[in-house]
Amino acid sequence: MDRVALDEAYNNSAAVVDSPQWLECWRERSAARRGGAGACLDVAYGLRERTSLDYFSAGVPGAPLFVFLHGGYWQRNAKEMFSFVAQGPNARGIDVAVVGYTLAPAARLFEIVDEVDKAIEFLAVNAVQFGFDPTRLVVGGWSAGGHLAAMAATRSPVSGALCISGIFDLEPIALSYLDEALRLDEREIELLSPIRRTHLAAAPQSLVVGGGELPELRRQSALYADVSRRAGLRIRQLTLQGHHHFSILDELSAEGALTAELLALIER
Repeated sequence: MDRVALDEAYNNSAAVVDSPQWLECWRERSAARRGGAGACLDVAYGLRERTSLDYFSAGVPGAPLFVFLHGGYWQRNAKEMFSFVAQGPNARGIDVAVVGYTLAPAARLFEIVDEVDKAIEFLAVNAVQFGFDPTRLVVGGWSAGGHLAAMAATRSPVSGALCISGIFDLEPIALSYLDEALRLDEREIELLSPIRRTHLAAAPQSLVVGGGELPELRRQSALYADVSRRAGLRIRQLTLQGHHHFSILDELSAEGALTAELLALIER
């Protein structure tokens, strides 16, 4: 692909014409959850402005924990917009932590990955304080958060990863408009592309993508799943028909397909 084709191939907002309405709906749903029971907001895990997390308890002692990493191509959005993802898992007895991180260009991707590692370590160390079972910590994320979840799958506290509409090969990103803020170099592409790290031990991963998503998003998940299986990693790949890049998060409802995948990862 040339630059014009790559830009179009990764522009999720342009591909879903009503994407602004989806984002506004998420803000409204998230505001409601943030004002609800069991919410512990803006818990600092680092020293930078965005290095904090929101914790949503299901009210069950020793519950499993789902650590959610938001999307926005590592350069947009904030954790406060994604509090709504806690509703479905909470209803199934799962605690949820929604993690914030510094955005590009204020941080390079190496720094963002390191912040996520620190957030997971902080949660694991403070499991008793939060009241969750540290042996059942599943990390997950959407879009760029799916990339960060796959990276975190190699960390020792993590027992599973739910990667939703993720990015697993950074080379096309570096050749597109998205690199204007990211400024990816060859070392970052090599070391921070999950598809190039399949030789590393990793927790079981579920890769989920919508059937109506951009072909490049579907290709990235399918190829990463194939390469990972051949490397001996425990990978499940699922396409949810009828969903695009934004609607897919509706499946984190109490009875949704993403929550079912989360429960399966917790039980492995």
